[in-house]
Amino acid sequence: MDPEAPKLQKAMAQAGYGSRRACERMIREGRVTVNGERARLGMRANPASDKIVVDGDPMREPEPLIYVLLHKPAGVLSSLTSQGGWPTVIDLVELDARVYPVGRLDLESEGLILLTNDGELAHALTHPSYAHEKEYRVLLDKIPNEDQLQSWRDGVTIADLGQTLPAVVWLEDPSEPWVHVILRQGMKRQIRETAHTLGLSVKRLIRIRMADLKLGDLEPGAWRQLSNLESESLRLAVREPAEVR
Repeated sequence: MDPEAPKLQKAMAQAGYGSRRACERMIREGRVTVNGERARLGMRANPASDKIVVDGDPMREPEPLIYVLLHKPAGVLSSLTSQGGWPTVIDLVELDARVYPVGRLDLESEGLILLTNDGELAHALTHPSYAHEKEYRVLLDKIPNEDQLQSWRDGVTIADLGQTLPAVVWLEDPSEPWVHVILRQGMKRQIRETAHTLGLSVKRLIRIRMADLKLGDLEPGAWRQLSNLESESLRLAVREPAEVR
């Protein structure tokens, strides 16, 4: 095979099959063949000259890249398929193209979700090795004291999850229980579990930024496509691992 060809998972991501990690999973599951042989992780393939088959069908041609910024409301799943009758973020967006969510939020959480078919961008935004920032506004059940805030900044040990990395945390207003949290890691329900560990409870959680992409004044349930300038700026901003300050 062509040593200059892209890795198979990259070619699949560019054809709209999902993020690179999702495509790697499809390869591991035996759902992909190249020139009649079962694909393996790490192999390279040229879509122009190799016969790539995914789930029994020839691999699709690369699609035009689409980038949609959505304000996910509470009560909506950040997934492609519904569970338990809950609507999904895909249900909120009127598009003919196949897109998938980047940066999941819990059912009860709100805020910025990126929907795209750009597997390379999705990989850069979500893979832990890139450590891009995600910023949240969090409403707590009470105003945290300085010891609680400092412990949050330093990192805490969460049962069954482990140690959180240092975070940037501050009160919006000393008289209100709203805090801003900036993370560079993505443990499951990390903000909620951290708050619980510190004796606090999260009442609302709103993601307002991923890397350089900001939610702005987009209303819950509303969405818009990124401009060419915005999407290009985002790709440039996330293509290298973030510098940890």
